[in-house]
Parts: sequence; C-alpha cells; structure tokens
Amino acid sequence: MSLRPNASETRNTVDVLIVGAGPAGLMGAYALAKAGVCVRIIEKRATRVAVGHADGLQPRTMESYGLLDRVMKEGNQLRTAAFYNPNPNKPGEIQLSERVPFFKPNMLDPRYDFGVTLHQGAIEQIFLDNMQDMDLQVDRSTIPIAIEVNENSVSDPDAHPVTIKNVDSSETEVVHAKYVVGADGAHSWIRRNVQIPVDESSTPYVWGVVDLVPETDFPDFRNWAGIRSDSGSCMIIPRERDMIRIYVQLEGQNAIDATKEAADGSKVKMGPEWILDVARKTLYPFTIVPKSFEWSSIYTIAQGVASRYSVRDRVFIAGDACHTHSPKAGQGMNASINDTYNLAWKLVWVLRGWSNRTLLKTYEFERRQYALDLIAFDKKLAKLISEKTHNESNVNGAMRTAYMSMIQKSTEFSSGIGVHYLPSDIVDIKNQGLASGIVIGKRMPPGTVVRLLDFCPIHIHDLLPSDTRFKILVFAGNASSSAQRMRLQQLAVKIGNLRSLLGLDILPGNSSQSGLDVLTILSTKLELALFKELPLKLRSHWSKVYVDYIDTNPGTDHIQVYQNYGIGVDGILVVVRPDGYVGAIATIDDFEHIKHYFSSFLETPK
Repeated sequence: MSLRPNASETRNTVDVLIVGAGPAGLMGAYALAKAGVCVRIIEKRATRVAVGHADGLQPRTMESYGLLDRVMKEGNQLRTAAFYNPNPNKPGEIQLSERVPFFKPNMLDPRYDFGVTLHQGAIEQIFLDNMQDMDLQVDRSTIPIAIEVNENSVSDPDAHPVTIKNVDSSETEVVHAKYVVGADGAHSWIRRNVQIPVDESSTPYVWGVVDLVPETDFPDFRNWAGIRSDSGSCMIIPRERDMIRIYVQLEGQNAIDATKEAADGSKVKMGPEWILDVARKTLYPFTIVPKSFEWSSIYTIAQGVASRYSVRDRVFIAGDACHTHSPKAGQGMNASINDTYNLAWKLVWVLRGWSNRTLLKTYEFERRQYALDLIAFDKKLAKLISEKTHNESNVNGAMRTAYMSMIQKSTEFSSGIGVHYLPSDIVDIKNQGLASGIVIGKRMPPGTVVRLLDFCPIHIHDLLPSDTRFKILVFAGNASSSAQRMRLQQLAVKIGNLRSLLGLDILPGNSSQSGLDVLTILSTKLELALFKELPLKLRSHWSKVYVDYIDTNPGTDHIQVYQNYGIGVDGILVVVRPDGYVGAIATIDDFEHIKHYFSSFLETPK
C-alpha cells in the first residue's frame, strides 16, 4: 500500500480514486485517509451542497462513523412521532391520533434512541473539515471522461489496472488507480461507463418538498409528524436553525403540472410558496406562514438497485449510484454512508496485503442484499403514505391503522439497527447458540462495562472504534477461579501465537496499522478482580481490561452485559469486525475456530 501523498506530491497514481464528493464519497475518502491509504477524491460540482437534499442520520449511522459530537451540536434531535388523521366529526379537518417515541426502546436496542436532522451540506462539511486535518481535499470541477480496466493486471496486487481520464477547467489528466469507487449519484457516470445496469421502476406518486422557518399553530411542528387527510398526505420533519421540512403529496392536475415542470427544470410556477399552499390544504384547520424559505424541489418516486456493485473487484459503485428510493424513510444518506463504511475497511485490508481480494466480494454480497431489502420496504411505505383516505372505512381505522403500524414496526429497519448480514467468509454463524443476545451478522449490541483500573464506566461501542481493526472480545468469566485462570493462560498462548498461525503482523496493539485488538471483559466481582491475575496477552495495556458491573444507584442505566448478551459462566470469544458487526463467536477453549475464521479470507503467507 502506498503512503498517502502530501498535497505537493503527484496525484496521478493512487491506491483509490473516488469519483463523487457526496456523503458516500466523503465517507469513503475520510475512512481511507484515516487509515493512511493513498486516496484521491474528485467532484464535478464546484462547491458542496449548500441547502436541502438529504436531511438526517439514523441511530446506526450515528453509532458508526465517529464524528457524532459535531453532528449533535449542529443538528436537531428527533425523539417523538405524531400521527394525524381525518377528523370524522369535522369533514376536511385533521386531528391528532397518537404520539409515540420515534424509536420505541422495547422494539430495538439503539445506543441512541433518536435521529438527528441536519442538511446534507452540513454533514458534508463535517467530513471535509476532518479530511482537511489529514491534508486531503476534494478536487472540484473535475469530470471523468474515460475509464478503462486492464484485464491483464487485475490479479496483480501491486498493479494500478484502472485508468481514468479527467478534465477540469484547465487541463486533461490521466490517473492510474488500484481501485476506483463511483459515488457519483443516481445518474452515475462510472456506473454507465462500466456498463452496470439498474433494474429501476417509477411510481405514479409525485411529491413536493420545501424547507422553511414557519410561523404556525400546528402542535407538532417540532416533532416528526405524519399527516393523512382527505386532501392528501404530508410529513413534517423538524430541522436545524428553527427550520422544518414539509413533504407533500401532489395529486391530479397539480401532479401533472409539477411533473412537467420538474422535467424541464423551469420551476417557474411550482416554487416553495406553491408547494406550501398544497400542504396548507392537508394541514387544515391548522395554519402555517413562512418566515423564510431555504429550498424546495419536486420529484417522482423511482426505485431500483444496480445489478452488481463492482467490475472485476477493481471498480466499485456506492450510494445512490447503487440504489434509488423515496426519501420517506430517511434512508438515502444513511444507506450511502454505510455503503462506503462497509467497503473502506475491506479495501484497507487488501491494500495492506493482509487479506486476499475475495474479501472485496463481500461488499456487494452484503450491501446489495441490504439495498434489495430497502427497496422492498420503501415500496410498501411509499404506497401506504401516498394512498389517500377516500372513504369512511379508511377514516375510521383500516388504512390509518396500517399506516401508523408500519411506521412504528419498521423502526428496527429504518434505524439501521436491524441490518443483518448473511453468512459468508466474514460472517460465521456456527456458534450462534453460545450467546442468545448477540446476533452474528448484526452490529454488536450496546452495553456498559467498567474499566478495571480506574472504575470508569465505558460503553461497549466506545471500545469498537472504526479504526480498521478487528476486535476480539474475551468474555473471560470469573478470573478469581483457578480453573478459569488456567483456561485463560492457555488462551493467551494461542493469541500470542496468532502471528505464526496466520502468517501476518496483526498482533494486538494500539497502532492503527495493527489489524487486531484484544479486550478482556470479566464477570468477576469488581472488588475482587485483579489486573495482574490475567495473562499478559489479555492485558496488553491498562485500558484493555473491563468488568461487568451492575450499578444499583438510582438513575443509572448500567445493564449486566453477560446477562443481557446471554453469555454463560464459562465465557466466550466474540470477533467484532472493523465496521462493528459480529463476525464469529467461539468458546474460550476453541481458539481454533477463531483461527479458521481469519484464515478464510486472510492472504496466504508466501
């Protein structure tokens, strides 16, 4: 793997070239640069998105990518959902049906039981600022005009088989890359030019969207609100800086006019005030007056998934280049970010020579299945939201109940917490029965442990940063037992031999250039646990040993992780992938299973 070049060095030979600086491209560039990869990112737009477009992050995305502090500071927390339906006693009016938590705690186990709304441009800026700290900037006003994959060198790990020709305002250049990631949107130039087809279908639904600062008597304008009326449907989403976003269904002549205008791009008639006027009919008897408008758009709902996500595992597509769907479930930016979040660590492992290139096949295997599930979900949701309550039976419950029920029951999927990757080289489900509360193929569930040497409570997810390292969580049981200490001694020897077993330098350590971290979590009573009783390989640093602990003080939220995860008294080993998903589980005595797991995708030593 090449070292990432300084700004003054040549940019024409790189490990990874990313085309497109939206959320997917920026996530990929940020993650790769953080890992020391020689990466370059180009974008045809002269500036980042300033207003509008995608507008929120779901709980799983907030768990994942390590930039949450600024998102929380700048964004708006979304905690409550309100449902409004036609008032059967006052035709033409709506009334409140129900308010519920946006993510019900009993339905899933997010670390963050809320979403954050913040417009796409602000989230892009957070990535850009962090990339700048690593001397990586977007090359803007740069447009790809030709791409070629050299079939004779795709199998050579040291080759740069992808050649891409770009043009900017002053000159044409040729870039040679080991890998190219096309994150260039729904009309992806990369996807078209490597001839990846998309199975896409359009729906008859037409929607308008407007961002504004309102003056209103609508009671739930600072909550997510789903409104169904005799006039149509709309959604209200509270935003940063006192704004709200309104999605409103366009029907009849409004839909015909809007579709024509969206097609020719004129937007003379169908501006923000016009869209708001349509929404007012749906919101009656409540009123809304704009203090200011920021952005508006009209769109039809198209849904589709690319037939494949790569060409020869050298050119990849991600984000909207892979999948298109409605914005109603708040998945667009989240799905895009999590595409490159999934791909980046796999590219790092291959570029470092630690893994063979078969690892890259799991990107399409995992993320395309997710996209197919997303489209299936989106089709049901878009149809249900867009269907009008035409008759008394709908008003009195049938359609209303279905609508509200689907919104609430879908929270596990829409939050991202429910993503479940199927068995593969990096998802080994053999020992699922060892821990009923940990699902192999899903992200590691949350929990709190106490660091042994300073009694500091630490969230499990804070032990699993996105640093391209696998983590082996050693749930070591009660180490005050002499029999258990003997088992741990034998385990430590096997971990210490991991380098020779696998032939790779992935020994435990704090360096981002190491591939593995080992963390020990004891069930020993806190007052009886002794750091020095553990073998050295299970305590490589004072910060690597933790104790399962229940805090009985009122107001605390510590939950016993052994009990919550369904782990028995003998303990287990849990392999957590660099993206936070559980890859394998084994007993403490069966380290051979862990060796087998890694050897299935690691590069064979020469």
